[in-house]
Amino acid sequence: MTIIGKVTYHTSRLVLAGVFIYAGVIKANDIQGFAGQVANYQLLPYAWNYLVAATLPYLELLCGILLLLNMRVRPALLVLFVLNLVFILVLFSASIRGFDIDCGCFKPDAEQPTEPLTALWRDLGLAVLMIVTWLLRRLQVPKEND
Repeated sequence: MTIIGKVTYHTSRLVLAGVFIYAGVIKANDIQGFAGQVANYQLLPYAWNYLVAATLPYLELLCGILLLLNMRVRPALLVLFVLNLVFILVLFSASIRGFDIDCGCFKPDAEQPTEPLTALWRDLGLAVLMIVTWLLRRLQVPKEND
């Protein structure tokens, strides 16, 4: 792999790690507020909003830490990619239904809410970054080591 490929791989991996560690910590510090954000999408039964709010931040945090440590990168990316696809579908649903809600992506009850359409574009960008990281990881490490 070229030096540009290595720099791109490590940069994209570290950016993703930072994004998901930050998102996980922020949500984990306010589970109740995050549950309210999940409930705003009106997709899950009431009790499930708390289940999602109580587990999702720690899953994001775990995957972010794995990316940061450059360990189990492909499994962490796979989990985050699937979660990101779910986020994209949920945000698209909220946008179609005309919901004027904060996406709840990073800061529950933020003073400056992020509209679902804005968050949708951000998540599409993260998906591209995940794909780039996945492909570059494949070139960097033999399959048996990941």
